[in-house]
Amino acid sequence: MNFKLIFAAAALLATQSFAIAGIGAHYTPAVGTTLKEAAKENIEGTNGRLAFSHGSFDYIQGFGFKAWVDILPFVDVEATFNIQFASYNATLWIDDEPKKLEIELGGTPFAKATPKYIAMNLDLSVTKPFSLPLFPIRPYVGGGLTIHWNTFVLNKAFVEKVAADAYGSDVGALATQLTDPKFGEKFADKIVDYAKDEGLTKSVGIHLLAGVRFKLPIIPIAAYANVKCYIGGDYDADIDAGNFAFELGGGFAL
Repeated sequence: MNFKLIFAAAALLATQSFAIAGIGAHYTPAVGTTLKEAAKENIEGTNGRLAFSHGSFDYIQGFGFKAWVDILPFVDVEATFNIQFASYNATLWIDDEPKKLEIELGGTPFAKATPKYIAMNLDLSVTKPFSLPLFPIRPYVGGGLTIHWNTFVLNKAFVEKVAADAYGSDVGALATQLTDPKFGEKFADKIVDYAKDEGLTKSVGIHLLAGVRFKLPIIPIAAYANVKCYIGGDYDADIDAGNFAFELGGGFAL
């Protein structure tokens, strides 16, 4: 008899541990997303007096927010918004003298900084949960739609596009500007101005996910961990997307 009461109480607590809905925040690294280093290359039309190179990064990381609903009969739904970023160096070479390019990010405390690669995504997911009797753990698998927003990479092609737009497409047009001893500095400022005005690339893809949520009985706090595989989406040609990201976080669940 006592065993039956203990079993019933444990089952009740386990049932109460699953939330109707929740909201949370998380840390989200994308360990496979990389940028390869670009060696110094001459800018076309400058007779070798201007060149460009950029550095690399090995992964991006950031943060995100999640909302989920567990009350549906057979599936759960969740919405996630993630922001991930990394820094890299970009250098304009003026007569073999390096000038580091810095982008004005706007507002304190950012001021000027090395270029940033920023990736944002909105995930709308449907998942199939699997209950574990007597344990306040809710594993699940699923997938859904992803909307991507990505910044560009400040590379040689972008610098040459700025030159063509500002000085014309004639290969000699830029060379004629080099008679000005301050042209290199002026051109660097122009590259930065163009970079600040460059928009985001928007694209659509899908994702697959596997994860688990943990919630203690009665207490309105939950923790969760997800791993996601992204399929599709447009990225800058210099970016290896990696296609995998993790979400580790927690929040309130009722």
